[in-house]
Amino acid sequence: MKDVGARQVGQPYYAGNRALRDADHRAGKDTLLGARFRELGLVTIGNSNSPEFGLQSNTWPLAYGPTRNPWNPMRSAGGSSGGACAAVAAGLVPVAHASDGAGSIRIPAAWCGLIGIKPSRDRVHWRYAGRGRPDIEFVVARSLRDTAHFLDALRAPDARRDRPGRFFAALGEAAPRLRVGLCMRSPAGGPVHPACVQVVSQTGEALVRAGHVVEEAAPPTFHEYEERSLQGAALGFHEYLECLQDLEERLARPIGPEDVEPFLWDLAQLGQHDHAPDDVERASIWLAAWESRTLAWFDEFDLLVTPTVCEPAPPLDSLDPHTHTPLELLERMVPHMAFTEIWNATGQPAISLPLGWSDTDALPVGVQLIAGTGRDGLLLSLAARLMSESAEPGRRPPIHA
Repeated sequence: MKDVGARQVGQPYYAGNRALRDADHRAGKDTLLGARFRELGLVTIGNSNSPEFGLQSNTWPLAYGPTRNPWNPMRSAGGSSGGACAAVAAGLVPVAHASDGAGSIRIPAAWCGLIGIKPSRDRVHWRYAGRGRPDIEFVVARSLRDTAHFLDALRAPDARRDRPGRFFAALGEAAPRLRVGLCMRSPAGGPVHPACVQVVSQTGEALVRAGHVVEEAAPPTFHEYEERSLQGAALGFHEYLECLQDLEERLARPIGPEDVEPFLWDLAQLGQHDHAPDDVERASIWLAAWESRTLAWFDEFDLLVTPTVCEPAPPLDSLDPHTHTPLELLERMVPHMAFTEIWNATGQPAISLPLGWSDTDALPVGVQLIAGTGRDGLLLSLAARLMSESAEPGRRPPIHA
């Protein structure tokens, strides 16, 4: 179980936080997904490391220290599901619970050489279904077989009208001829590592060989990143404030800066400065229109292919919370989420596939495929074709059980 998100009664739940760890906080009941894991017969053997409250693209909570990448222990495993991905990549477990609010499944999956899918919004059985939230919970795995089986097994009650085994069956289905957009330019405007560009380009070539129409294209909204960030700022840093409120409820006492990491405390203070109601309303209207325009692009295109992250796993010390200020860590996070966070906002399915390697340091490189809402099966059928052609699909990291 990831130390953030789904919970099971009586199990430790610390959310990467020192105060909850010191209080040995335990879950009072199962969440919907935690209960579903039990129903499936899964055995929980422990909690995986996570950044405090899952708020960073690297896993280095001050409560526990860094999660290291099995491919190179001096590199980041990613976040916020870094502990889950490191555990699966290193062979400790075949699958692990994970969650994704801005790329937290796909980023560490790309850096650890795993399959990482963010299903369509409300596809999976969990406590926030129907609330239009950007985050979702699922699992990470080494194989498409396990990924597809869990997508079938964890379907939300409303999605159980789907035929049994639908997603597993999709692995053996040939995709129809598709129109595919290929984008290798980061919406955040920063550089993209040559290895990431090369692997995406090779993926485009593989899709052409499979009979699909591939062209360099992306939703125009994809590159409205700065404007969207400014509009989002009007809504404040409420996620950080909600984490503090949640911690107060769990500890049943007032909290202060000594109870959380500087990253959370400092950014939560920015959320105290609310914008005028008119600013918030205008931002909400703009963001809703942006989402509609983004989804409309998928009426013309069936698929978008991008790097999952702008670079392979970076050095751990470049994300060290002891030597970087909260704003410096936030600045380093933004490029890592640039290709992934957008699809949390739209609710579309997106999958990261380990389709290549960086030549210089032998690190995995992930490619992200995005489809229209509800077309999770299409992603799986394409993924099966691409993975069957990938080099060294069974390659294991140097650190492996």
